[in-house]
Amino acid sequence: MAVEKSHKLALGSQDDVVLVRQAVRSAAIEIGLNLIDQTKVVTAASELARNTVVHGGGGMAFVETLRETARLGLRLTFEDTGPGIANLELAMKDGYTTGGGLGLGLGGAKRLSSEFEIDSRPGEGTRVTITRWKG
Repeated sequence: MAVEKSHKLALGSQDDVVLVRQAVRSAAIEIGLNLIDQTKVVTAASELARNTVVHGGGGMAFVETLRETARLGLRLTFEDTGPGIANLELAMKDGYTTGGGLGLGLGGAKRLSSEFEIDSRPGEGTRVTITRWKG
């Protein structure tokens, strides 16, 4: 799998979440994702970027366009050095929230993605990587 383009964005505020959404939408259009898939990946990116800011205290977002043989994809990585997630299994359940929201962020992002990976260590931070493939 080859990374064709890579873009790194700082996440420190809600304004940065908007910039990530815009970058993801632009990359999704560029690789030819249909409107439904664009909406799915932008929604997932918005949730994960917001989590990075609100729960992780800020961090970084990486937007990468991928080529694997004949297929194209979009890989998004969100990293922070915040408090981490003590119980990942619980955090992935719909309805679980520590921030007063609907509790659909992580589970929703997973459902909206072709691939989902999370690594979180209490006291060290969290890294979430999602991929959305075209087609």
